[in-house]
Amino acid sequence: MAYLFTSESVSEGHPDKVADQISDALIDNFLAFDTESKVACETLVTTGQVVLAGEVKSTTYLDVQKIARDTINKIGYTKGEYMFDGNSCGVLSAIHEQSDDISQGVDRGTKEEQGAGDQGMMFGYASNETENFMPLALDLSHRILKVLAELRRENKDITYLRPDSKSQVTIEYSDDNVPQRIDAIVVSTQHDDFDADDVMLAKIRKDIVEILIPRVVANLPEAIQNLFNNDIKYHINPTGKFVIGGPHGDTGLTGRKIIVDTYGGKGAHGGGAFSGKDPSKVDRSAAYATRHIAKNLVAAGVASEVLVQVSYAIGVVEPMGIFIDTYGTCAFNMTDGEIAQKVTELFDMRPFAIEERLKLRAPIYSETAAYGHMGRKNEIVTKSFSQPNGESITLDVELFTWEKLDYVDKVKSAFGL
Repeated sequence: MAYLFTSESVSEGHPDKVADQISDALIDNFLAFDTESKVACETLVTTGQVVLAGEVKSTTYLDVQKIARDTINKIGYTKGEYMFDGNSCGVLSAIHEQSDDISQGVDRGTKEEQGAGDQGMMFGYASNETENFMPLALDLSHRILKVLAELRRENKDITYLRPDSKSQVTIEYSDDNVPQRIDAIVVSTQHDDFDADDVMLAKIRKDIVEILIPRVVANLPEAIQNLFNNDIKYHINPTGKFVIGGPHGDTGLTGRKIIVDTYGGKGAHGGGAFSGKDPSKVDRSAAYATRHIAKNLVAAGVASEVLVQVSYAIGVVEPMGIFIDTYGTCAFNMTDGEIAQKVTELFDMRPFAIEERLKLRAPIYSETAAYGHMGRKNEIVTKSFSQPNGESITLDVELFTWEKLDYVDKVKSAFGL
């Protein structure tokens, strides 16, 4: 029997994502000037206020207030009427030095012996149902909000948009797990108070269905375009008026959108958030490494769908174990346990090895903090940073290294494909 599956996304202006982006902007600035920085930084945002808290061990000094304000302005909170804007909000910092009890378990005589920054389990997932090996419902949800943000910044075809928004896509699948059609799309977007409530709602619905969705569809592969139809159920701002939003409408916290950040409910999640953590924290680095493994396995043809789990004990170098689930889609006669054994031989999952393999001790994290950490474009970009003393630095950094298919040939060789 056919079934429905749903995933959601939230925009860069969603309060939780504002918090994530501030935390990751701090990570990037610390790493830009001191690649050995150890950082765990949480952010809270609410009406007119930003609170920064966490632990840092670094040789550099930053103007954290300026970094927070610049991030907020970049997102688009630049007007007093939003009741939260980068130029006037208060910024309170309660960041302090990292505990020696934690660092002694992580820091070792050589970097290769570096222990895991925490205990826990991390998951990576990949599927061949999209070109970027991501679940389709989540991929479409992200795309909708990226295009909505483009329209907001263009301020041409749609002129009333504010930064906070959410999307949700429901897809009908066949018994053999193949997408058949888009069943429903939900879009809730913050907006200016520009007319009577019923007039605003009608205008917003018309613009989303006739301007936003066609632009999203136009950039999709033909096979995905064919899933869109005239029978899609649209729920546009279903509560009605959405003028009050962002951190004024809801308090935002770092790390509350872990499913949006990963696979939209597909696969599994170990529970650890990413933003605000340097790569010694395996919550982040090992989640990227397992995505890298899963994607290369699927791309190599080992299976059409793969879930990878790795687990660690704090301060221990080697992982507790690696688990593989191919959901019965393995292309040849090999058990998931046998696949896991080969993966263990192919991929060094010690924390420092992950950092080196994926080039994680670089300022590459601000770009991850909205629209998902997985399924993104691997590219090299130039970024500039400055310190309160006037020192500045410009770096070429490689983003989303865990999305590279650089192990496909090694996987094929190991599996005889």
